[in-house]
Amino acid sequence: MIDLVLESLDDAKAENTVAIDMTGKSPMSDHMVVTSGRSHRHVGAMADQLTRALKNGGFGTPRVEGLTGCDWVLVDAGDVIIHIFRPEVRDFYNLEKMWQTDMPAEVH
Repeated sequence: MIDLVLESLDDAKAENTVAIDMTGKSPMSDHMVVTSGRSHRHVGAMADQLTRALKNGGFGTPRVEGLTGCDWVLVDAGDVIIHIFRPEVRDFYNLEKMWQTDMPAEVH
């Protein structure tokens, strides 16, 4: 599932995508992905595209929150939780720092 998520985000021109291995950090998921979109519209479009890719890939329909404002959209696919932010909102919350003990390599 993580490969499908990262591929879908890359296809949607996501920016500064970081995948965090959550093994041993949280029972909620195996991976957390944090990424950015350039605008409200881009954030919403990435979430829609990702939701369709997960459903078409046989992973069911994920829970999605935040589509009304598209500042921060959470896509909960079970084993992978994806946070899609506008850059200034991402900087404010800084989820990567909260959940990782060391900095992973950026995907894109």
